Amino acid sequence: MKQKVQSTSHQLWKERLSYGISDFACNLVWNVLTLYMMFFYTDVAGITSAAIGTMIMVTRLFDSFADMFTGVIIDKTHSRWGKSLPYIFFGSFPLAIFGILLFCVPNISMNGKLIYAYITYLGISICYGLVNIPISSVLPNLTRDPVERTNMSTVRMVFSFLGATFVSVATLPLVKILGGANQQKGFVIVMSLYCISAIFILYIPFKNLHEIEDTDKIKSSVKLSESFHALFKNKPWLIFAFSTLFMWASNFFVQGSLVYYFTYVIGSTTQAAVVAGLINFVPMLGTIVTPFLVKYMIKRNVFILGSSLAGIGLLVMLFGHKGLFCIYLGSILYAFGHGIRQNMYFSMQADPVDYSRWQSGINLSGLISAINGFIGKLAMAITSAVTGLLLSWGQYAPHHIQTMKAIFAIKANFILLPFIMIILSIIVMCFYNLDKIYSKINVEHTN
Repeated sequence: MKQKVQSTSHQLWKERLSYGISDFACNLVWNVLTLYMMFFYTDVAGITSAAIGTMIMVTRLFDSFADMFTGVIIDKTHSRWGKSLPYIFFGSFPLAIFGILLFCVPNISMNGKLIYAYITYLGISICYGLVNIPISSVLPNLTRDPVERTNMSTVRMVFSFLGATFVSVATLPLVKILGGANQQKGFVIVMSLYCISAIFILYIPFKNLHEIEDTDKIKSSVKLSESFHALFKNKPWLIFAFSTLFMWASNFFVQGSLVYYFTYVIGSTTQAAVVAGLINFVPMLGTIVTPFLVKYMIKRNVFILGSSLAGIGLLVMLFGHKGLFCIYLGSILYAFGHGIRQNMYFSMQADPVDYSRWQSGINLSGLISAINGFIGKLAMAITSAVTGLLLSWGQYAPHHIQTMKAIFAIKANFILLPFIMIILSIIVMCFYNLDKIYSKINVEHTN
């Protein structure tokens, strides 16, 4: 702790940048999946949308439980590199392998392709959790200073948005340049470049960061059943969890159907790349202004403000039809609002941990980190299944002019369902009252 206090500004920024760049690497891999994977499977590999939606839902549910197991394993790890850091780097190798294999769908029967998709998608999902969950769990062991934790989290989010923006803007053009008329070849080459780059990038935090020894005297050795009992008595976390389930669902609907919407409703793959860039870059601006908003508003209200802006952005796109001004304005509003609410998500998720320590004397940081990841993957599982089923109901036909029924299904996935999810998220968050007593908890915990 003393060494951390005396760190120079140069050393602090070296640690912040080393920590933050880890999420840039993760987004090189993960954002390809959220933006282009379903499109690849339906329009390139030729698998039906309903089958892919079901595949994503099934594998996501299985993977979500694997994430909780990962969290438990991290808590029990004792190595010369610490608890979390070895997973961030060594986990990057299987992550890269499955990332490349995901797009190497062989030219076999439809059932064979689907089995291949199940195996590779489940593999990359588990490996992603093995790398990404430690990025969250390592933060409390990098510094005990809450202000520095916020600084490091902010740098992480900036890199996250930069990675997502790069992938959303560069992927389709690179696929066309490197693959030519062969889209599958293009996706394989591009994903290979991303995955190999991720390995080198993830070595940076592994080399430059050092976990400090845990001297926490609060119950550190408890049964898993005790932890879960304390977790489900944690009312602030339960409200937070349900609200963010809807938050993630709204974003996954938008991300997963963006290519379909601009390809078949707007009729421009070029605009798909532009809007994908906006939706993944503008949130960074929302992230930057959030600390200023928190000075004048409680966290709950900042989250609701960001969610409201995101919802308004979707309505602007809906009522603006194909007008480019409304498309861009709506995209910017949605993305800016999402940046605010996502920053608040990372800021708020530590508060229920403090509430649990205050209420039950149990440190739930590892378990809550894993289950928050479970919630995000559960949201992705549900939205992917719904997207696939809706496209199937609308009789979506790849590479063809779509029927009005298919157009409605695409619009529902991109605008209507995300808007409903945002409204539900706001309603649930209205019951979150931890902000009102947090100062009391902080004072008593400090004393």
